[in-house]
Amino acid sequence: MSQSVAPQADPNRWKALGFIALAQLMVVLDATIVNIALPSAQKALGFSDTQRSWVITAYALAFGGLLLFGGRIADLWGRRRTFMVGLVGFAAASAIGGASQSFGMLVGARALQGAFGALLAPAALSLLTVMFTEAQERAKAFGIYGAVAGGGGAIGLILGGVLTEYLNWRWTFYINVPFAIIAVAGAILVIREPAGGLNRNRLDIPGVLLVSSGLVALVYGFTKASETSWGNGTTIGLFVAAAVLLTAFVIVESRVSAPLLPLRVVLDRNRGGSYLALGLAIIGMFGLFLFLTYYMQNILGYSPVKTGVAFLPMVAGMITGSTQIGARLMNRLPARFLMAPGFLVAAVGMSILTQIKIDSSYWLILPGLVLMGLGMGTAFMPAMSLATFRVRPTDAGVASAMVNTSQQVGGAIGTAALSTVAASATKGYFASHPITQSTPLPLQKLTLAQAQVHGFTHAIWWSFGFLLVAAAISAVLLNGGGAQNTQAAAGADGEVADVPVMAH
Repeated sequence: MSQSVAPQADPNRWKALGFIALAQLMVVLDATIVNIALPSAQKALGFSDTQRSWVITAYALAFGGLLLFGGRIADLWGRRRTFMVGLVGFAAASAIGGASQSFGMLVGARALQGAFGALLAPAALSLLTVMFTEAQERAKAFGIYGAVAGGGGAIGLILGGVLTEYLNWRWTFYINVPFAIIAVAGAILVIREPAGGLNRNRLDIPGVLLVSSGLVALVYGFTKASETSWGNGTTIGLFVAAAVLLTAFVIVESRVSAPLLPLRVVLDRNRGGSYLALGLAIIGMFGLFLFLTYYMQNILGYSPVKTGVAFLPMVAGMITGSTQIGARLMNRLPARFLMAPGFLVAAVGMSILTQIKIDSSYWLILPGLVLMGLGMGTAFMPAMSLATFRVRPTDAGVASAMVNTSQQVGGAIGTAALSTVAASATKGYFASHPITQSTPLPLQKLTLAQAQVHGFTHAIWWSFGFLLVAAAISAVLLNGGGAQNTQAAAGADGEVADVPVMAH
């Protein structure tokens, strides 16, 4: 390791990691904690089932649509300042959400949360990319960070269950306020804006408008498909609009002098390949969270708290894979030698979970969850690191935002596509096992449960397929990582090497 790198290290970097990870945990928690509270919020505010989905969609649209803008703001305005503004805004939006007296107020608060989350997430990631400059330290820091971010969804399920069951649904929003206060205090006391690396170019306004509206159309298109159908006129219109807007965005970015997203960020085979593999893996993971949560609660009769606790072995597997395997081997092995086997191990775990029945024991689910966590944790570390492989410091924010974007779009696709797959498989089961008025009630209930489980397992098989494709892309497309991390970090070419990023 070159001695020239050492002076760049921030003396408070490990303390900063704690506060940055806390902020990221807050954003990740929000993806699942509100889901648990939704039925109670619906009862209290009296909105319909159709309206209910907007509480989730409003957050996803604002977050997914504004991420690239948020990432570039962090590069232009300063990562520390953007991080603090994001935290304060997210806390204020959470307080409004908790105090909501109407459906409109709740949806508005969720959209605000998404908008400030789009500032916060890339700023947090790009802070870490420029604070940890030594390859071994960077691997360890992002192993810890990745484990926190990866396990946050399951922690959200537990916390959401506990708060809803023992306090009130409003506390699933209020809980963000103390998190944000601690993280802001930490930012004031220990986080310093890293010297250099800010992008002094003007903001690419046409790029911002095109990509934000294009991503909103894309995410909303998938949401609409799951609510209605893929052939619905509105759904098709949204996909056509997304294609036109995003194509126009690429043309604009190739021609302007200071693009929002320099095409060099995504056209590099390692970075582009990691965005693609991560997006596909996230589709697979969403299949697991979504259908296994329904299965545990609706079929096995688990409470929200018990469901959250049931996911903990996956969190433990993810932490182990991330900190003990991924972080330790990231600088020794090329990324494909960790990512491809990691996604394959996760796929094996997924295949075990396709065997669930209406009366399955948790002992069938447990090994599937452990293998899923272990495989994903191992693969995510090098995948996140390649996402900013040899990226310029001035592009760190927007490269971090691209990972968040691939995950948000992957999540939207996963929710919509797999929900549709499950619903059509359930309908198919009813067609071959019809229920009539003369069917005894116990048999009707049994057939209904079996139809639901048939739909879940069908969707989980598709998730298994997405993980296999992610493994194949990792094996064929990627050629970076390993010893190159240390060599490139020690080089004086003005680029950062293998800087990991993790996102919600």
